[in-house]
Amino acid sequence: MNGWTSYTLQDFIPFTADIYFRLLERIGETFWPLHLLTMALGVVVIWLALKNHVRLASLVLAIIWAFVAYTFFIQRYAELNWAGGYIGYFFFIQSLLLLLIALAGVNLNSRPRKTSASAIGVAIALAGLIGLPFIAPITGGSWYQAEVFGIHADPTVMTTLGLALIMFRGWVLWLITIIPALWLLISGLTLWVLDAPQAIVLFVVVAIGLIGLIWKSIEDQFV
Repeated sequence: MNGWTSYTLQDFIPFTADIYFRLLERIGETFWPLHLLTMALGVVVIWLALKNHVRLASLVLAIIWAFVAYTFFIQRYAELNWAGGYIGYFFFIQSLLLLLIALAGVNLNSRPRKTSASAIGVAIALAGLIGLPFIAPITGGSWYQAEVFGIHADPTVMTTLGLALIMFRGWVLWLITIIPALWLLISGLTLWVLDAPQAIVLFVVVAIGLIGLIWKSIEDQFV
């Protein structure tokens, strides 16, 4: 028992900040200029969600999650952390869930988008799509370290969490946000250990996302 209590969070992060951000930079260099396409797809998905084309938006998100699962986690993040490959498989599960929802059309939100929960969702989605990429250059990193939707995990997950508040309701909404919320917590703790400012952003997004989930559940009871 004493052996386990002697461990700290730092003991579970098998890399330094320099190595982690170099990984992000290598990914940015490898896939540029695909960033332009994936960010454009992000704008399209948000537009589809707001226009109530939820099934098509879910299908696009499913493809993006599968791409990130393989190229970010299994091919690259697993080089730094043995758990990276397993996390990639959870991203594949999220991709499958989005695909099944797109095909089945279960618990899609067909109600008006002018609600408080939808506004929270739009804010989170835009923060992931447009806000998060600017943190690296603002804090002294290179533009290739900028995390981009559809290329890196954090902005993809953050944008998806926001979109879920717009597109889904009921038990599907809670189900589809489990993996995004867990990854944001894991990534936030990792960045906290690495003394990266992005950690606070991820923790705040999780907290706001939880408020949005509860708010959406309450709205569904009265609308």
